[in-house]
Amino acid sequence: MSWRQTRSMDFRTLVTLAGMWLFIYAAWLTSIVFCSANDQRALLIAAAAFFPIGVVHGIGVWFGGW
Repeated sequence: MSWRQTRSMDFRTLVTLAGMWLFIYAAWLTSIVFCSANDQRALLIAAAAFFPIGVVHGIGVWFGGW
């Protein structure tokens, strides 16, 4: 007996995943633009090279942490 289902993805899951992807991409892009506008070259290179750093920094920019 297999625990895995081999059905196609339902619409709710698709919308959830797309929303999460857009949120993460927007946070990363915010970090890139913020670093470019404020001449923070070291953080710009780190955010561009290591995606999770950019995402965390972008969310921090949104909430005023940085």
